[in-house]
Amino acid sequence: MIQADLNIILPEIVLSVYAMLALVGAVYTSKDGLAPVLTWVTAALMFVLGIWIATGSSGTETAFNGMFINDGFARFSKVTILFSAAAILIMSQEYMSRRGLLRFEYPVLVALAAVGMMMMVSSGDLIALYMGLELQSLALYVVAALRRDSVKSTEAGLKYFVLGALSSGLLLYGASLVYGFAGTTAFAGIIQTAHHGELSLGLLFGLVFLISGLAFKVSAVPFHMWTPDVYEGSPTPVTAFFATAPKMAAMALFARVMHDAFGNAVADWQQVIALLALLSMFLGAFAAIGQRDIKRLMAYSSIAHMGYALMGLAAGTVLGVQALLVYMAIYVTMNVGTFAFILMMEKDGQPVTDITALNMYSKREPGKALALLILMFSLAGVPPMLGFFGKLYVLRAAYEAGLAWLAVAGVIASVIGAFYYLRIVYYMYFGEEGDALDENSSPVLWGFLMASAAVMVLGVINMFGIEGAAAAAAVTLVN
Repeated sequence: MIQADLNIILPEIVLSVYAMLALVGAVYTSKDGLAPVLTWVTAALMFVLGIWIATGSSGTETAFNGMFINDGFARFSKVTILFSAAAILIMSQEYMSRRGLLRFEYPVLVALAAVGMMMMVSSGDLIALYMGLELQSLALYVVAALRRDSVKSTEAGLKYFVLGALSSGLLLYGASLVYGFAGTTAFAGIIQTAHHGELSLGLLFGLVFLISGLAFKVSAVPFHMWTPDVYEGSPTPVTAFFATAPKMAAMALFARVMHDAFGNAVADWQQVIALLALLSMFLGAFAAIGQRDIKRLMAYSSIAHMGYALMGLAAGTVLGVQALLVYMAIYVTMNVGTFAFILMMEKDGQPVTDITALNMYSKREPGKALALLILMFSLAGVPPMLGFFGKLYVLRAAYEAGLAWLAVAGVIASVIGAFYYLRIVYYMYFGEEGDALDENSSPVLWGFLMASAAVMVLGVINMFGIEGAAAAAAVTLVN
């Protein structure tokens, strides 16, 4: 029995054991010299694990009496998490080395956060959920404050920690209420007591507190307040990490809890999720208009994009979950490319985040400017870029689920949000010429930028098979 359970969680065990061995090895050897090697090895291991999971077992398996679920939905999410985390590690190696930020703790913490994320998306029990969530969060609190000599970075880590502790308290209180009224922490047991029209008041309150705790993790309004400051204060590679893998993990966990534990009471949580989606889309669209710092702008952009993803979840259908997975895969790819560009923004060797620094950038770097233009158009949802089809998916899912008003609101918010993406394009091609940015020749960052832009253009042909994989994953969750 234990052997079968351990085989199911083998990828998580491999990554955990590697992280612990790397930690011990770094402590007893030359710490500074080992950091670049550890970064590349960690990224390579994550990539290999992603391929292993993608090509490994099919069907649904459970371990430890249903506390851990290995199904198509979990595998899709894990592959996205591992690939994006590996990409961010590779992108950040050179940037952090030049600034003395690349310490051995960084790749180890990212690996441990990834283990937590993998646990989150496979959780079949409220206790397993909390274990994964806290493992991810504790690692992220530290990497947010990685730049010890920076007041902003310290503030970012402290703010994330304090508000994260508050959200964990809300989630735990909700979990205790659910346990008290359902008599079990297992999702399979909760769903048998949570039926629409039969939900007790205590169980309903527990559900609301759970949603509140999970909404913080995806930075949905009104639990978004930490996002702009943490994005701005953290080192840029850490901000890139925050904007990719943890978002995918938190959104997948959100879908897992809603469908696996409360799938029989869709009508009871649908309007709450729809309201979170609506508020997130519009706050993200309006608040980003006044931003001049590109990292803060991307923070509000992420809030808006989480609103669109939540629209798919609010549908409460198989199509809704498929739309959510497709949207998140596209979103993560767009962010990898965008942050590859932000990492290249330097002046006199120092990072620059003011968007006005991009004035007439196209004249000096036409190739990079074109790649960023494609990514900005995709983020804005301009056809025929891949980002447009991601939004089309969630809008269609909401409309077919009877949430036409939410779909219409999503279109309006998308049009408003397009302004600040197109303003960056305007600066690059029509702005007033000023001091030029340094010519960054990093082949790694250039490669990720160009690859991401190419995916946004070429992906319209068949989405590289993501559409079919997401559909199969959605069926395993909503059955």
